[in-house]
Amino acid sequence: MSKDEMQVTAGVRPAVIRPTSQSAVDELVAKIRGLISERGLGVGDNLPTERELCEHFQTSRNTVREAMRILKAYGIVTVRPKVGATIIDDRMERALDLFAFNTLEVSRATFTDIQGFRGLLEVASVDSLLERITAEDIADLTRVNNELQGAETAIDASEVDFRFHTRLIEVLGNKAVLDVYKIMKPVILKIMVRGKTRRTFSTTTLSEHAEIIAALQARDRVAYQYRMKTHLQAGFPHFGE
Repeated sequence: MSKDEMQVTAGVRPAVIRPTSQSAVDELVAKIRGLISERGLGVGDNLPTERELCEHFQTSRNTVREAMRILKAYGIVTVRPKVGATIIDDRMERALDLFAFNTLEVSRATFTDIQGFRGLLEVASVDSLLERITAEDIADLTRVNNELQGAETAIDASEVDFRFHTRLIEVLGNKAVLDVYKIMKPVILKIMVRGKTRRTFSTTTLSEHAEIIAALQARDRVAYQYRMKTHLQAGFPHFGE
C-alpha cells in the first residue's frame, strides 16, 4: 500500500501539489493592461482611481499600489498626487536606460557585431534608401553633417554623428528599426568616439558623410554602398581583442 493510500485509509487527505501561479500583483498588472485595451484608453487618459481599481478587481490597496509601481517602471503610467495614474508611453526611454546601464567596454568583437548590424541597416538597404530619399532628406543630412564643424568636443561631435545616421535610418520609414537603432545608441557612441578627436570628426568624418550624401543624391548604388561600408569599418584598428 502506498503512502497516499495509507493516508486515505486513515482518513487523512494527501497534500495536493499545485503548479505555481502568477503573484497577485502580476495578475493585476495584466488585468489593468487588459482594462486599458478594453476601454480604448490612450496616452493622456486617466486610469480609474486607486479605490475604483480595488473595487473593480476585488483586491487590496497594497496590491494596486504595487501594480502601479510596476506599470510606472514599464513606462506605461505616471502617478501624481491628487491626479492619480495617467497613461504615458515611455517604454522606449526605459529600454534606452536599461541598455545604457548594461553597456560595458566595447571590444573588437562588439565592434564587429554592432557595425555588421549597422551594415545590414545602412548598406544593404541601399535600394530602399534610393527609392525613398527626397531632396528634403538630402538637405537635412547635409545640415546635420555641417554641425560637426561647430562641435566643441569629440563627445559633442559623436552625438552629431549619431544624429546623421539616425536621420538616414528615418528615411527607411520603419519605426521598429529606428527604435532598435536608438536603443543601440550608447554602444554606437562609444564606437564613434574611439580613436577620434574633435578635429577628426570635423575633417575625416565630415568628408566621409559628404561622400555618402553625394552618392545618395546621384542615386549611385555602388558608390553609396562602398562609401558607407568603408565609413562603418574605419574604426576597426582602434579596437583590441
